[in-house]
Amino acid sequence: MTPPRYDAIVLGVGGMGSAALFELARRGRRVLGLEQFAPGHERGSSHGQTRVIRKAYYEHPDYVPLLRRAYERWYDLEQRCGRRLFVECGCLSIGRPDGEVVPGVRRAADEHGLPVEPLSAAELRRRFPAFHIGDDMVAVLERDAGFLYVEACVCAHADEARRLGADLRADEAVVSWEATAGGVVVSTSRDTYAADRLVVTAGAWAGRLLAGLGLPLTVLRKVLLWFGASDPAALRRDVFPIYMAETPGGFYYGFPVIDGLGHKVARHDGGAAADPTALDRTATAADAEDCRAFLCAHLPAATGPLRDGKVCMYTVTPDHHFVIDRHPLHPQVVVAAGFSGHGFKFASVVGEVLADLAENGRSELPIGRFRIDRFGQG
Repeated sequence: MTPPRYDAIVLGVGGMGSAALFELARRGRRVLGLEQFAPGHERGSSHGQTRVIRKAYYEHPDYVPLLRRAYERWYDLEQRCGRRLFVECGCLSIGRPDGEVVPGVRRAADEHGLPVEPLSAAELRRRFPAFHIGDDMVAVLERDAGFLYVEACVCAHADEARRLGADLRADEAVVSWEATAGGVVVSTSRDTYAADRLVVTAGAWAGRLLAGLGLPLTVLRKVLLWFGASDPAALRRDVFPIYMAETPGGFYYGFPVIDGLGHKVARHDGGAAADPTALDRTATAADAEDCRAFLCAHLPAATGPLRDGKVCMYTVTPDHHFVIDRHPLHPQVVVAAGFSGHGFKFASVVGEVLADLAENGRSELPIGRFRIDRFGQG
């Protein structure tokens, strides 16, 4: 029997895959999305209520043009689905003057003309009295930042893709894929499908589906935690921003209190290597000890009872930059992987880039930093 044929198949319909599925459908392509769980699930990397979005990107100034486009596409998605997905509340980057975060934010802002406000430790404490920060620290406030409702974003992309004619198969795991002279063939737990193009957006499972490529991807177990606030009014988003805090004890980030769960906080650095198929998905009191110590030292208003916890994964490259490129051996296959714990905010524009690569083999958007061959592959 001849397998069903599509213009493109997207493997993995999480943050990046749902955006690629939507963008290909928006362009009128006959596209299939294959997801081993269900859109918006809690077993990967795109869940846990919220994700930070910001423009003054300490990781590298090269990301800023992509972020400008990502903002436009998130607002476009809001219009399409009729839901608020992006909440503006500002971002406070805290660290030593000679650290990585604060100088990196200022470099990106200077290079791209982004409005940011430097703050001394005294100014930070006056403006945001919930923070307890020593005089050896400084900060930068970026107003044009906020957070995305992560599961809602994934579901919005998936729903809009289906509305535009995409075929989305949930609870259908991919077993294998094969490049052919005429495109690709994908085998799943239920069926076999063929397409002209393949887009691999498999998150923590990318290493398995791209084993022949030998990408240097490491999967890390990460924990998101919610603590009760002794003074929730002090942590409202009208008076309290999202923050990133590079401290001697570690790199932490957190959000304003937006509901009854309290203050969401997590550690960005560190994390134990993990197997996505055998991940301990239970957040425990032991997982919370490190973040509680950070809060006790720097944000005591958020040291109430542990209210909730979620476990997710980072898929990390050696240089912590993404992989977005065509497969070096099979140009009909496009790869997006290794988003290293800071990728979700880009999902809206990554979907556009992946559609460009699948259709044309190139994109006008600046993605040179994310080439596969920087690791020696191909």
